Amino acid sequence: MEGKNEQRAGLLYGFGAYGMWGLVPLFWPLLKPSGAIEILAHRMVWSLVLVGIVLLALRRWAWVGELVRDRRKLGLISIAAATITLNWGLYIWSVNNGQVVEASLGYFINPLVTIAMGVLLLGERLRPVQWTAVATGFVAVLVLAVGYGRPPWISLVLAFSFATYGLVKKKVNMGGLESLAAETAVLFVPASGFLLWLTATGASTFTAGGAGHGALLAATGIVTAVPMICFGAAAVRVPLSTLGLLQYLAPVFQFALGVLYFHEAMPPERWAGFALVWLALSLLTWDALRTARRNRALAVKLLAAAAAAPASATVSPSPGSAATSAAATPTTAGPGSDRDAARVQQKPT
Repeated sequence: MEGKNEQRAGLLYGFGAYGMWGLVPLFWPLLKPSGAIEILAHRMVWSLVLVGIVLLALRRWAWVGELVRDRRKLGLISIAAATITLNWGLYIWSVNNGQVVEASLGYFINPLVTIAMGVLLLGERLRPVQWTAVATGFVAVLVLAVGYGRPPWISLVLAFSFATYGLVKKKVNMGGLESLAAETAVLFVPASGFLLWLTATGASTFTAGGAGHGALLAATGIVTAVPMICFGAAAVRVPLSTLGLLQYLAPVFQFALGVLYFHEAMPPERWAGFALVWLALSLLTWDALRTARRNRALAVKLLAAAAAAPASATVSPSPGSAATSAAATPTTAGPGSDRDAARVQQKPT
């Protein structure tokens, strides 16, 4: 019963995290006339303040000393901070400049870009269905380029920057709160310096826009940290495959807002491109779920065989028996199981 309650809570946290990420395009326009860079700087500063308060309340500071002493990990955190800065800044700019649909496309194609990077950079091997999904995604980008009259560069930069961020984060291997605190800490000094410069030159909107506008800029920390906290709570309660399905909520909501709320144009060729992207993601998700089920069934059989091995050994302890062979069989779930589940997991902006 307790396990079911935990999973139910995890699903609620997951819906909350991806739902907030999906609805965030409604928030950024409220910050006008602040520019994208000013909003981004406030997001960095106030996120660190909020996450720092949470970590202080939880008394989770032991990792700071270890991180400072580990130059390699500190360098990776700096790279992660740079890529997420590009991702966040471009996303804010695209939303406030009427490009919500193209921004949502970036998070739709992110899993396909992640797979392509795994093949090109890590030498990973793909199954036929995965190759089909990647090829379909590539064709979709070509169709969308024709529809837009240019490559969908916003989508591509968002997808590649987030895929790079995910790759670096995997190597860092830190918790969500800790990594967010570390990344915003790296960016705190330049972000604060930029905001001070804006204030000195009279270009800051933090106070010029009134108390309400200043409060909204400060709320960027809440908008950033709260979904991350919910995501962290979901990740420890539900399987990665479930998170992989939930992740599509965010770009679906963003796409719906772009079409229905912001009334962005969707000519037929753009619909065709998105349809190809959705087809590719359907293939990818179906293949990942099928592989996960197959690996779970294999693991159950191997565990059953291993449990039966001692009883068989007492009856017929011959070295070439079937029980001996089963016991000697590796009990891993398969070389691609965790990777496939992780591929469809992301944390959108």
